[in-house]
Amino acid sequence: MTLRLFDTATREERDLVPVVPGHVGIYLCGPTVQSSPHVGHLRSAVAMDVLQRWLERSGVTVTLVRNVTDIDDKTLSKAAEAGVDWWAWALRFEREFQAAYAAVGVKPPAAEPRATGHIPEIVALIATLVDSGHAYEKDGSVYFDVHSYSAYGSLTNQGLDDLTPAPDAPPEDKRDPRDFALWKARKPAEPETASWDSPWGPGRPGWHIECSAMARRFLGDTFDIHGGGLDLRFPHHENEQAQSRAAGYGFAQLWMHAAWVTQSGSKMSKSLGNGLGVDEVLSRYPAPALRLALAQVHYRSMLEYSDATMDDAAATWARLAGFVQRASERVGAPTDEHVRTATLPAAFVDAMNDDLAVPRALAVVHEAVHAGNAAATAGDADALRTALLHVRAMLDTLGLDPASAMWSASAGATSAAMAALDSLVRADIAARATARATKDWATADAIRDRLATAGIVLEDSADGVRWSLAEEN
Repeated sequence: MTLRLFDTATREERDLVPVVPGHVGIYLCGPTVQSSPHVGHLRSAVAMDVLQRWLERSGVTVTLVRNVTDIDDKTLSKAAEAGVDWWAWALRFEREFQAAYAAVGVKPPAAEPRATGHIPEIVALIATLVDSGHAYEKDGSVYFDVHSYSAYGSLTNQGLDDLTPAPDAPPEDKRDPRDFALWKARKPAEPETASWDSPWGPGRPGWHIECSAMARRFLGDTFDIHGGGLDLRFPHHENEQAQSRAAGYGFAQLWMHAAWVTQSGSKMSKSLGNGLGVDEVLSRYPAPALRLALAQVHYRSMLEYSDATMDDAAATWARLAGFVQRASERVGAPTDEHVRTATLPAAFVDAMNDDLAVPRALAVVHEAVHAGNAAATAGDADALRTALLHVRAMLDTLGLDPASAMWSASAGATSAAMAALDSLVRADIAARATARATKDWATADAIRDRLATAGIVLEDSADGVRWSLAEEN
């Protein structure tokens, strides 16, 4: 393995050295299913999907686990306000999230455990922490004692005195306000179905403990990568690491965090009122364009969402899909097996192995498209065939191959649009040819300039005039 990834814990790029050679276990913090998904929710899922595809392309077996937090304070309160059982409320939005992930081509995880499905493992882990002196019970609730674990704060490089109180219970209920809840005693107003028996009385798990228990259940005591959004570093991931390692487990060996999707510089968030729903975006733009928009900015960089962002992504997708369609019509489409096993350009491989530098990798894709267009103009079928294979193989690695089963319908729609555009451009080309024949150079130049302004490039050759969409700089 030559893949280097930025590790949030050490704050540097590190070689990925799997715990089990040839196999990588990934735990991705999934959704809290208390409302519909917005675009920001998809960022970390797409980033981890690109990682999984790259690892698998490199010959590594991947087990990716993405959890579902199906019970928490907001889920209970929103379900009560709506007059719906909390579990029905959670399931409704769990399905919406699954549909959103699938819509942008995120591969299904190897396991998608719900917190409520793993209460025995959660209770057992809490008992281990209590028995080892890292947790204590108070009035039916159990809290992690942050003073008992000397490395607390190490993931986010914070000292204990710098940390704010955990807001999951009144400060007077704890030995220290920064102690956090592992088990929450049932409140009188909460439905009985939202609590389970435990050695400390009826209650439900705290947010952080569920991920520690489920990660261990599916990936073992020690696993390779823990991923999630940047906003989860503290307190969620800090607390996960503390409780797991305090219990004696190695837990995650490397931490990856995807940056936020922002609008006007602010994090996209339901609570801030700027969460743009996935369904709303997909009603205006093709799904692969949304995936491209989410993936084309490095996963550790903030992604500013706007209509311009999506318009650019849609135009780029149309350009890529159009090239694949035209090249396939001229030289034939490579088989899917050929695409999956093709040797990738060295510059693309270097970019992907450098902390998933997708922007650099896409630059290599665009270079291949440019070479393919040049080969088509020159009538070089062999060079065009090579460019087509490289473009599809690279895009396949990013989950964006226009000719794949996932995107063929979208690519087909793009092809239909391209056919309509071709008819219109051909009319202008004919008008330009007439103007040139009569030496009306002003009109001929005006037609060419008008097309160029619209992003259409004309190339005069011995075989006639060809047109193509202008490539991005």
